[in-house]
Amino acid sequence: MGHAWQFRARRAAPAGRFFNLVLVFNKGAAFSFLADAPGWQTPLLVAFSLAAAVIVSVLLFRSPPRPMFCAGLALILGGALGNVIDRLRFARWSTSSIPCFGWHWPAFNVADSAITVGAGLLILEGLFHEKRR
Repeated sequence: MGHAWQFRARRAAPAGRFFNLVLVFNKGAAFSFLADAPGWQTPLLVAFSLAAAVIVSVLLFRSPPRPMFCAGLALILGGALGNVIDRLRFARWSTSSIPCFGWHWPAFNVADSAITVGAGLLILEGLFHEKRR
């Protein structure tokens, strides 16, 4: 079984003076969960992502016009579909690992970043939205 932070690096590109972006692939989910499975995890993870995309789409179309809420849902939807494309195109999840100042940050991809920012927007919307009467 692989270690949670073990990824097979493909290419490294300097991104400024202090860190490099390293392209890595993960056949599993977050933190390499299911990465060592023989291949059945890809259709399962695609199905979960597509189910999430359908649910988020329904929420998006049924929601009142609240810009922050809709932007958060749109980012989550885009991230879920981006992960589906990665899995179907590459049969794995492409990520970027950032070694910075001697620290190695967890790997992530643009789709996961969109999901995280979208979730943050939903939290902010929930905290600061005032119901109008």
